[in-house]
Amino acid sequence: MKGRGSHSWTLDPAAAIALQKRLAKKVVRRGGPRKVRFVAGVDVSTSRSSRTAWGGVVVLRSPDLAVVEEQGGEAEVRFPYIPGLLAFREIPLLLDLFARLRHKPDLLFVDGQGIAHPRGFGIACHLGLLLGIPAIGCAKSRLYGSHADPGFLRGCGAPLFDGKGKIIGRVVRTKDGTRPVYVSVGHKIGLAAAVRWTLACSGGYRIPEPTRQAHLFVTRLRRESEVRINGESVNR
Repeated sequence: MKGRGSHSWTLDPAAAIALQKRLAKKVVRRGGPRKVRFVAGVDVSTSRSSRTAWGGVVVLRSPDLAVVEEQGGEAEVRFPYIPGLLAFREIPLLLDLFARLRHKPDLLFVDGQGIAHPRGFGIACHLGLLLGIPAIGCAKSRLYGSHADPGFLRGCGAPLFDGKGKIIGRVVRTKDGTRPVYVSVGHKIGLAAAVRWTLACSGGYRIPEPTRQAHLFVTRLRRESEVRINGESVNR
């Protein structure tokens, strides 16, 4: 599948922030997919000792969440690690992987923020906007905002507020007693629908199955790559 245009990724941090502010105005914060045949999850892992990043896109069939396609690869990271600017490190690699997909996803889960972001434009918004598909930000930790305790049982939740008291997401318990996840709108979906899909795609684990499978896939790619590199070093 092809994205709906792109922009330069070789920006300095100030220009990247300015771009986020402009693009945030284009995010659609309502609706949702009418029919979901395929749902995708993405993950990227970066190295502390090099500039290498490993990325993966995993497509699952809905509603049984069986994996039907995996696309993965590695690339050199060209943007520094700066909280709130994750997209500029990870999306160039992910766009290349989406371009290879044979199954076009109807819904996308991103292990990162949507509008629950200081500028209302996290990586889930950025990727959803470029691909033109409904996207959900489902992060393991909070980047921005405040909230009350969501309660102990699966399905319990609490609103996530920005500094002005506006709801920017929901803290959701996907499994009894586990730490919650932070759900927010990425693009072309409303918050209530994003929460429903997060729970529907959480198959007994804390992390929704699309991003869990993407994480497992990328972990395997990285391990295989590092074993190969270490083996080559020993044989030289």
